[in-house]
Amino acid sequence: MEQKEKPQGDEKLAGRVVGIAGLVDYQDGSIVSRQIISKGAGTVTLFAFDRGQGLSEHTAPFDALVYVFDGEAEVVIAGNSHHLSAGEMVIMPANKPHSLSAVRKFKMMLIMVR
Repeated sequence: MEQKEKPQGDEKLAGRVVGIAGLVDYQDGSIVSRQIISKGAGTVTLFAFDRGQGLSEHTAPFDALVYVFDGEAEVVIAGNSHHLSAGEMVIMPANKPHSLSAVRKFKMMLIMVR
């Protein structure tokens, strides 16, 4: 059975098998983020939200895919509320107002496509 590594410090992730949940940790009363890919075509960022934390309504000029891989979140897109649990995703269209909040603490991957 192949053992998955947890990269330490500034080690590069490319070409390594890692567990996604261990790449970003919860902090009490905070939102923690870690960008794992940043290219001209887009970015991939991991977030860990403590319960009650969130991002207020805003817009982005690019489509964004939110994939929840732990916990539960409420995502509001153009006034429509969506409850996401681990293993679920939603696409937030470019230039549509959206917000996110932690129903329970949750971790998500945000993929922004330019």
